[in-house]
Amino acid sequence: MTALRIRTGGTEPPTVLLLHGLGATSDVWSGLPDEPGARAWIAPDLPGHGASAPLEDYTFAGVADAVAGLVDPRGTVVVGHSFGGVIALHLAACPGVRAVIGLGIKVSWTPAELAKAAALAERPAQVFATREEAERRFLRIAGLQGAAPEVAVAETDGGWRSTFDPRAFAVGAPAMAELLAAAPVPVILARGEHDHMVTAGQLAALGVEPLDLPGLGHNAHVEDPEVVRLLLARV
Repeated sequence: MTALRIRTGGTEPPTVLLLHGLGATSDVWSGLPDEPGARAWIAPDLPGHGASAPLEDYTFAGVADAVAGLVDPRGTVVVGHSFGGVIALHLAACPGVRAVIGLGIKVSWTPAELAKAAALAERPAQVFATREEAERRFLRIAGLQGAAPEVAVAETDGGWRSTFDPRAFAVGAPAMAELLAAAPVPVILARGEHDHMVTAGQLAALGVEPLDLPGLGHNAHVEDPEVVRLLLARV
């Protein structure tokens, strides 16, 4: 079993499983409530991210398998951002999953984009001269501001690097049409109206009614954590 860093909070069922995007950590969900009586949630660092162990090979199904044990069979709503949204769809048939919410999933990939991602997967992690530079790089990718979480960067030969395993770029394009057709539970696909990674038209072409989040971009859950609670109210 892959060793995962896991953050939890809340007490009220059903559990919300929160899956971050590529290159980020579970800290992107820090704006959610964590007090007695709040909805129970669990947020892992996905394999190869933050303090979670890497995988030998990265596929969407393989990452989903690594976190499937976090699904509460008594009831779970899976919320995933971007890459994490695809993982959420792969978990849709797990016993206990009641609904899936995908936020900002990039659903259309050009050959050039896939080639670039494959090339990034072959490169070693970039090394920076200082911890501050490595942290700034992580914060930009994760869409966060302020201080980077301790697990986001690590000292290495010659400087500092992100703890993100760049081999995860090799996952390729998600089979969105097949995943949606196979999902046995309700699925919501949402995007910030200013999200440059996915358009409402691209989501509509998949046969779903896209939900636009006014005034927000790709990292809508970071820009306004309230949107997560609003999306959960729909399921």
